[in-house]
Amino acid sequence: PMSLRLSLFALAMGATALPALAEEVNIYSHRQPELIQPLLDAFTAETGITVNVAFVDKGMVERLVAEGDRSPADLVLTVDIARLIEVVNAGVTQPVDSAVLTADIPAEFRDPANHWFGLTTRARVIYASKDRVKPGEITSYEDLADPKWKGRLCTRSFTNDYNVALTAAVLAHHDAAYTKTWLEGLKSNLARKPDGGDRDQVKAIWAGECDIALGNTYYLGQMLADPEQSEWANSVRIDFPVFEGGGTHMNISGVALTKAAPDREAAVKLMEWLSSDEAQKIYAETNYEFPVKPGVERSELVKSWGEFTPDTLTLSDVAAKRPDALKLIEEVDFDN
Repeated sequence: PMSLRLSLFALAMGATALPALAEEVNIYSHRQPELIQPLLDAFTAETGITVNVAFVDKGMVERLVAEGDRSPADLVLTVDIARLIEVVNAGVTQPVDSAVLTADIPAEFRDPANHWFGLTTRARVIYASKDRVKPGEITSYEDLADPKWKGRLCTRSFTNDYNVALTAAVLAHHDAAYTKTWLEGLKSNLARKPDGGDRDQVKAIWAGECDIALGNTYYLGQMLADPEQSEWANSVRIDFPVFEGGGTHMNISGVALTKAAPDREAAVKLMEWLSSDEAQKIYAETNYEFPVKPGVERSELVKSWGEFTPDTLTLSDVAAKRPDALKLIEEVDFDN
């Protein structure tokens, strides 16, 4: 019954039980609720459907498997293609056959079997020191392994999802031998042991510890909006590297419908609304990301970073290479 389902979800969120309401969507999210709240508020205002979010940073798949068909969750929101694929592979999602979603979201940003759908994209780019790196000095991911960058590169751990996805894309464009050599080249160019998150790399460039770093586009937007971090952010520019014979590596935040979804109809309504022009604009602006829907304008700040050519590899192809990419990262013992 609805009241029990709400109590379960409230328990999952560590809250007290909420009163039963007609239509509700419950979300397990890898993304902090405050980042998506403006979106969900707009959806509720428009439809009258209540949305509850539980932030599940770790163990989302295990939790959904354990809950089985008693799960209170209707949707999962994740960052990174690997996490979406992981949820699908665990058998806890169901396909959504929606003409709206297939019309709004380009094929490379959704599952061929309709189990997951991208909502926003982000690029894995180079943060470059405005003072010490000339524009055009670095143009490709392959170039990061060039000895000219010795002692000048900073990065977070390479076993992090975003770097594993990038390595998987290198593997998809080249082969295992090339990718291993590339990883060794990057490792020997490091200014310091991999540490912190993407923002910490920007701080390190500002502090003069290194000249270039890998990072996701949106972190720079978040830093510019933070008075404590804007000085660091203003010391770097975003350069959009490409793969030789390819484009800039993209990743997504996305959504999937759970197999258990107690309110499937309301959940699909929310999925379709998230791909609408209005939602795409709010989502992209709030998070400094790129809308997945073609024709929706980027925010002014994101536009100011410049134009680029997204890579044409499908994210399914990149995700398929992920286990092999992780093995190579561990083989070269990148983080030590």
